[in-house]
Amino acid sequence: MEGEDENSTDERAFCNKKAWRRFLIVIMGAVFNLLLGVVLIACTLIPQDRFTTTVVAEFRENAVSSDYGLQVNDKIVEVNGRRIFTTYDLSYAFTNVADGKVDLTVERKGEKVLLEDVKFDTKKENDITYLTVDFYVYGREKTFLSFIRETFNSIFSYCAVIWRSLIDLIAGKYGISAMSGPVGVTAAIGSVAKQSLKNLIPIMALITVNLGLFNLLPLPALDGGRLVFILFEMIFRRPVPQKYEAVVHTVGFIILIVFMLIITAKDIWSLVT
Repeated sequence: MEGEDENSTDERAFCNKKAWRRFLIVIMGAVFNLLLGVVLIACTLIPQDRFTTTVVAEFRENAVSSDYGLQVNDKIVEVNGRRIFTTYDLSYAFTNVADGKVDLTVERKGEKVLLEDVKFDTKKENDITYLTVDFYVYGREKTFLSFIRETFNSIFSYCAVIWRSLIDLIAGKYGISAMSGPVGVTAAIGSVAKQSLKNLIPIMALITVNLGLFNLLPLPALDGGRLVFILFEMIFRRPVPQKYEAVVHTVGFIILIVFMLIITAKDIWSLVT
């Protein structure tokens, strides 16, 4: 838009708006991504007769976790200190646990109980270790209120998993092989689309939410980076000179492009080998 990266004499240009208005303009892109994610998640929930919970209903045959303190009717609320909202959170928390042991916090008879080093069987796919969930969970009756609750629980769950995966990536829990760029994402979407639209919509929701949150990261060239400069102006009552801001965003953009090219090359190599 006019005045976003350069000066303009037009009073309607972006650069001539007050800081709080520029802040709202920049942040609304991410907000609408998240709102679209909510709509897509709601679409995935409409056909469901019941909603899954994180309450243990029964154990599978030869279950291991029951020998380490987990009981029927336990509601899993935390895994290794991380809050669990839905079974989607639970699935991520059970990913890449090398020794197959996790600390579970459960609600049992109205009280929170910490179960340390609960053991699960493991399986390995694409260099990532997964815990084998050896129990079934209860379903929740579908009502209007439970539908609204499940929709927002799911969006919180998506956001939490995206942030946690970013933190885990920075911390080295996952390598570059676990990342995908446009080529890898397109290939995954194509694979899922061949199965059914029902399976495609959750992927679309995750990508939409991911785009919204990623854009809010305080990195140069992203909306989050622009928000940092606007916040500086709002706090100190004077803007950062535009030439310096432009340099920061240009350098950040170059770094992002190089990183994207590396990931794209990795995705192409994975497809051809």
